[in-house]
Amino acid sequence: MATTHADLAPTRILQVGASLAFVAGFVDASGFVALFGLFTAHVTGNLIMIGVELAQGGPGVFAKLCALPVFMAAVLATSLIVDACNSRGMSPLRPLLVAQLLLLLGFMAAGLAWPPRHADGWREITTGMLAVLAMGVQNAKSRLVLSSHIPTTVMTGTVTQLMIDLIAIVRPGPAEPRRTAAARARKSVPALLAFAAGAIGGAISYLHLSFWCVLIPLAVLIALIATTPGARPPAPGSSVR
Repeated sequence: MATTHADLAPTRILQVGASLAFVAGFVDASGFVALFGLFTAHVTGNLIMIGVELAQGGPGVFAKLCALPVFMAAVLATSLIVDACNSRGMSPLRPLLVAQLLLLLGFMAAGLAWPPRHADGWREITTGMLAVLAMGVQNAKSRLVLSSHIPTTVMTGTVTQLMIDLIAIVRPGPAEPRRTAAARARKSVPALLAFAAGAIGGAISYLHLSFWCVLIPLAVLIALIATTPGARPPAPGSSVR
C-alpha cells in the first residue's frame, strides 16, 4: 500500500509537492548546463538528445545512454524501500527524502572534486548519475508516496491538464466536474511555478556558483526532512498505547 493523502494533510501535500518541484527544476537545469546537455530528471529529454547527438555526431551519447538504466534502478530501489516501510507501518516519505539528500550531496561533492571537462568522461558520468539517481527517487516517490499530488519532475502533462481544467472550470454545466478541475488546478499551479523558479535559479546559480549551487536544493530537502514525521499517524479511532 502506497502512502497517499491519508498520511499527509492536503496543505502539507501542496507544500511538499511545490518544494520537490523546485528541487527537480533546479537540479535538472543546473545539471543540463554543467554536464553537457544531460537531463537528470527528464528521461524523454535524454532520449531526444541521444537522437540529436547521433545524427549530428556530438559528444555525450554514452552518458545519456547510461541515464536510462540508472534511472530505472533508482525507481526499483525506491519501490523496495516503500514496500519495506509499509510492511513495518512506517511512512516512507522521510527515508526517501534522506536518500535523495545524500545522493544530491554526492552529486555536489563529485562536481566540485571533478569539474566537468568532457561529456563522456567517467568522472562526469559518475557525477551525472548521482543526480539521475536522486531524481529517479523523486520520480518514484511522486508516484508511490505522493500519489494524490501531481508529478513533480515532468511538467508537460501538468501544463496540458491545467489547460483542460481551466476550460472545465469556466464551462457551464454540473458543479462537480468544476470542483474536481479546480482542486486539481490548485495542485498544478504552485508546482508549475516552483519548477519554473527552480529551473531558472538552477541555471543562473550554476553559472555563478558552480556546483556549490546545489546547496540550495539541499537546504529545501533538509527543511522537508525536519518537518516530516518518521511514523505514520494513527488511523482515526485507533488507540495509541
